[in-house]
Amino acid sequence: MKKTLFLIVCLLLNITIISAQKKAELRSPNEEIKVEVSISDKIYYTISYNNDILLENNYLQLSLKDGILGKDAKLSGQKKISVNETLSPIIPLKFSTVKNEYNQLTLNFKGDYSVEFRAYNDGIAYRFVTNKKNEVEVSGEDFAINFPAEYLLHLQQPGGFKTAYEEPYSHVKSNEWKPEDKMSVLPVLIDTKKEYKILISESDLSDYPCMFLRGNGNNGITSSFPKVPTKFGEDGDRSVKLLEEADYIAKTSGKRNYPWRYFVISKDDKQLLENTMTYKLASKSVLQDPSWIKPGQVSWEWWNDASPYGPDVNFVSGYNLETYKYYIDFASKYGIDYIIMDECWAKSTRDPYTPNPKVDVHELIRYGKEKNVGIVLWLTWLTVENHMDLFKTFAEWGVKGVKIDFMDRSDQWMVNYYERVAEEAAKHKLFVDYHGSFKPAGLEYKYPNVISYEGVRGMEQMGGCYPDNSIYFPFMRNAVGPMDYTPGAMISMQPNVYCGNRPNSASIGTRAYQLALFVIFESGLQMLADNPTMYYRNPDCTEFITQVPTTWDETKALEAKVGEYVITAKRKGSKWYIGGMTNNKERERTFEIDLDFLDAGKSYKMTSFEDGINAGRQAMDYRRKESQVKQSDKLQIKMVRNGGFAAVLE
Repeated sequence: MKKTLFLIVCLLLNITIISAQKKAELRSPNEEIKVEVSISDKIYYTISYNNDILLENNYLQLSLKDGILGKDAKLSGQKKISVNETLSPIIPLKFSTVKNEYNQLTLNFKGDYSVEFRAYNDGIAYRFVTNKKNEVEVSGEDFAINFPAEYLLHLQQPGGFKTAYEEPYSHVKSNEWKPEDKMSVLPVLIDTKKEYKILISESDLSDYPCMFLRGNGNNGITSSFPKVPTKFGEDGDRSVKLLEEADYIAKTSGKRNYPWRYFVISKDDKQLLENTMTYKLASKSVLQDPSWIKPGQVSWEWWNDASPYGPDVNFVSGYNLETYKYYIDFASKYGIDYIIMDECWAKSTRDPYTPNPKVDVHELIRYGKEKNVGIVLWLTWLTVENHMDLFKTFAEWGVKGVKIDFMDRSDQWMVNYYERVAEEAAKHKLFVDYHGSFKPAGLEYKYPNVISYEGVRGMEQMGGCYPDNSIYFPFMRNAVGPMDYTPGAMISMQPNVYCGNRPNSASIGTRAYQLALFVIFESGLQMLADNPTMYYRNPDCTEFITQVPTTWDETKALEAKVGEYVITAKRKGSKWYIGGMTNNKERERTFEIDLDFLDAGKSYKMTSFEDGINAGRQAMDYRRKESQVKQSDKLQIKMVRNGGFAAVLE
């Protein structure tokens, strides 16, 4: 009898141990954010903040040709570690040092795979890790999220997998997003309608396609991925047609880490602006010596159609040698690091080796060197793919960087193309700016010569670029990495009177709003989009713009509300810059800002640019002011509709 009772107790104890092994919990270092993992027919997880459930009964799976990882998973072991370290980004877009503190849970499963969860004080991340022999075919991946209530989703919804990532944001109730509706690119921002916002994106993306999201029709979302293209056809000189595709999304090494799926969780919208999650999850730099990489500002001719004019322009302006020299002279005068040649520098877009004789790129490189201004050349991705040795040639010419355009895809082949280009450019000490591109997802840290990406509805959209959409960028697109928006318009208009296009290009938003974008928006290569003629005619604005850094030591969000307004302060050395922007709300917004981030006992000279009294109607109206401020002062900021505020404190 005693033996029988002993066996029963042992059996019950064993069942309890097995049951316990099928559940796991991980908390952030401050213990506010929690992920609870439950293993049954799938690997489920629930995310909560101070026990307030935000996402529940979510699940994850990775479907391979020979089985589904995460289905009927058999746990073989688990391990927890804690990390607290300080990182120093090579291109510091927010901070020169980043605290990387997290707790990690690794769940090992039979079948040679693991799932790693990380809990940060500002979010949760997970990824698959496989340890299989040879290559594997990935037929799909399930990133399945369920909402416990009706949430509001901020989405960028293309018509398909082929997209330039420039669609305006749409705002959809979570229980109304159906499977047949348009999917969304990343990032996605979730408003829980309580105090929490959740930003979803990915990092450490390599040899794998970008993830898209769809509504599941049942108050949840699920993932979707472009398949591997297998056959291409001609489609002009900028792109190719996809004629056939495989039945899988990736063919990749069986021993690898898969991309991180992450959730930045904020109790205050300001936290979204300061997050560095993409960086914390990205691979470390593979470049032995990245000291040659020089972020900076660049004068751009395309937006203003290369059309300088006035008494000092004694030549026919256009895409020719004299005009580009004029841009170089302008850049040199204001200490701008580069000019970009976006049009007609080559005799043919298909041939990057034969310069256009009317432009004479070799003379411009020589002249730019004399004036301490570097040359950046625009190319289509297809030209680069067909002439991958052009980086060696460009380096020999003295080119500093390339802007590569029209990729418009994010399947595994194209993701690998980005990395091949970054690697080859780095070999020859050239930086890369991707246009027609997907969002940053970690490559820019593995190869820090990738200093910006477009993938945004930027100012090249003219009247299609408006503050009601752009106000989301600091919380979404720019919150995941560098963003080439191309600011700097000197003709400012309110949306009801907009009528500006090339060569007299204009922007929606006030003049102070335009200046503020140089402080708020982050890019390792920050464009000055307007005509040098316009900058010469507005020297006070130009002097401010051209002193704004492109890298920062510290970022402090002062005021922020998703979709409505942003005010942020950024430090470079001993100088602070403040930028504010707001949406199209009719009434004037007024803020009182604490200057407690300034050094105690020090007086600062503040030069500010504010919306003028008539800026709500005449967007060109602004006021430049000088004043003295100190740490104990309160700063009054007023912004009209589509307005802004910009200042430097030194």
